[in-house]
Amino acid sequence: MDITQELVRGLLWEQCADLADRPLRLGAVGWDNQVWRLGDDLAVRLPWATESADALLRKEFAWVPRLAPHLPLPVPVPMRLGEPSGRFPRPWLVTTWVPGEPADRAPATRPEEAAVALAGFLTALHRPAPDEAPVGRDRGGPLSDTAEAFARGLASATELGLVGDPDAVRAVWEDAAAAPGWSGPRLWLHGDLHPANVLTANGAFCGVIDFGDLFAGDPACDLAAAWILLPDGAVDRFHAAYRPAPDPATLRRARGWAVLRALSCLHIGHAGVHGRPGGKATWGPPAHDSLRRLTA
Repeated sequence: MDITQELVRGLLWEQCADLADRPLRLGAVGWDNQVWRLGDDLAVRLPWATESADALLRKEFAWVPRLAPHLPLPVPVPMRLGEPSGRFPRPWLVTTWVPGEPADRAPATRPEEAAVALAGFLTALHRPAPDEAPVGRDRGGPLSDTAEAFARGLASATELGLVGDPDAVRAVWEDAAAAPGWSGPRLWLHGDLHPANVLTANGAFCGVIDFGDLFAGDPACDLAAAWILLPDGAVDRFHAAYRPAPDPATLRRARGWAVLRALSCLHIGHAGVHGRPGGKATWGPPAHDSLRRLTA
């Protein structure tokens, strides 16, 4: 069904009447959800595309408020959970609004500040999770489990002319897949740190959004973000600031997860350039930069 301003306003009157007279406007359209600005400091997130979005919203409502107070960067904190009704048959959230520009449109340009901010955020987030914490949908387990997806992604990207040296890319992933696995406790992970989910202001990171893939597992999955999000010359500074210092095997696995992320973003960027559904042209340049850094 179409999500309109009238629909969102009606849902608010129905379940959150104290917020219903605030100014309302469309803020963003993502993979899973539409985000509507609600006044200056709140937002309404409604699932509009994928069937899995309902469970992801409920997961965020259950866990993010527990984690947010300990994080050094602002994140959208769920405040209200809207339940399915005759007006709208799916759950929805009212969250805090995090200002900033997505890093795919406004990349970080201050290496020192960006590296320290990202390391501080992940150091704070990567704490042992309880036994009942969610598991990752398609990430966070052994990297070797992604062999078929990696092979398909690399072959397709190479055929499209998006990868200049597929052998170098393959070597990074194979080294990562051969690294010893994570033997520590399951740690809380954001799980989806691509450029559109990290916000910037004045060249530095100012917020992290979309915790729908929040899960517990191997920190290498999140540490891949150093190659995806940081400007040139910042990765070593990130590793020096992150605590505890990542061991060599974890860094090898992180490079493999970064390759997978970059290949995915290359395809999304290519689709955007050619105007295909689901494509986002702004995702291509950071993906190319990531592969360049990983294979240098």
